[in-house]
Amino acid sequence: MMNRPFSLLLSLLPLALAAWLCMQLSALPQLSAYAISPLTLAILAGMVLGNSIFPRWSAHFSPALAFCKTRLLRLGIVLYGFKITLAQLAYVGWPALLVDVLMVLGTFMLAMWLGRRWQLAPNTAALVGAGSAICGAAAVLATQPVLKADNRDVGVAVATVVVFGTLAMLLYPLLAHWVMPADASAAAWFGWGIYTGASVHEVAQVAAAGAAVNTTVADVAVITKMIRVLLLAPFLLILPWLMRRFGAPAQAGKAVLPWFAVGFLAMVVVNSLVQLPPPLYQAILTFDTFLLTIAMFALGLTTRWQSVREAGLKPLALAGMLALWLLLGGAALSYGAYWLFH
Repeated sequence: MMNRPFSLLLSLLPLALAAWLCMQLSALPQLSAYAISPLTLAILAGMVLGNSIFPRWSAHFSPALAFCKTRLLRLGIVLYGFKITLAQLAYVGWPALLVDVLMVLGTFMLAMWLGRRWQLAPNTAALVGAGSAICGAAAVLATQPVLKADNRDVGVAVATVVVFGTLAMLLYPLLAHWVMPADASAAAWFGWGIYTGASVHEVAQVAAAGAAVNTTVADVAVITKMIRVLLLAPFLLILPWLMRRFGAPAQAGKAVLPWFAVGFLAMVVVNSLVQLPPPLYQAILTFDTFLLTIAMFALGLTTRWQSVREAGLKPLALAGMLALWLLLGGAALSYGAYWLFH
């Protein structure tokens, strides 16, 4: 019988090949001219395959897909810290923190209010709200123990936030090219980066949406997003109180700071203080892109339209309303905060 590590490695090879192909294709002039990043290409390819021919082999690849969407994704987020310095983190500073706090609280409170009006189960509304407010599926999974929520509620929440997070990832770069003038200033792109990081669901989706615009937007967006991820710990601490405010008591749970957020900050410090040889530095950045690409391909392969349909209309409508709030409210708050502090 094949041992598990070797079986996992064997299953990872086709996914790694697909990620490598996406990176090569995105570098072609025909695609790079439209700023199509390998992350965007990977999730689109994954969704097409995941809803057509891939399901017949999905059981065989299940451990590898889970590994890509968890450990490899988080390692990719950690290594993304090599693209950022402490000076850049300080530069983003207060505007990003203010917008993130307002977006997290505003999105969750809106989710609970709409959920109560639409007679949704409180746990379902809370999980969809947490995923939309903070960091997608990771926030849903972190919130589950605090709420003692059923796996079905978790599945519904993950399905809805993945769908609308993916749509946001594709929509925001298009909006940037439609809304922003060709000669937009660095300050304007800075504001768009805060907007992207404060309102797109998943970290990898933020990285993809930012990379599809320009490097300034990509860096500011990821920094803003990581500040938002760091808010997960205080959010979990006050979650029982928030639930009681809406008449749905929750047991107090242990808030744990996501290790990948700590690792991201550690790499930012290393990148700020240590001058790596250029070939090594470039190799790290390429490997980081590869990790994020394979994670997005795995996420696309496991996004099933059937799961979205089974979730029902109300959770899907709730996630859609929250996505609309993130799109419109995030824009107003991001630019308001930026011009206030600059």
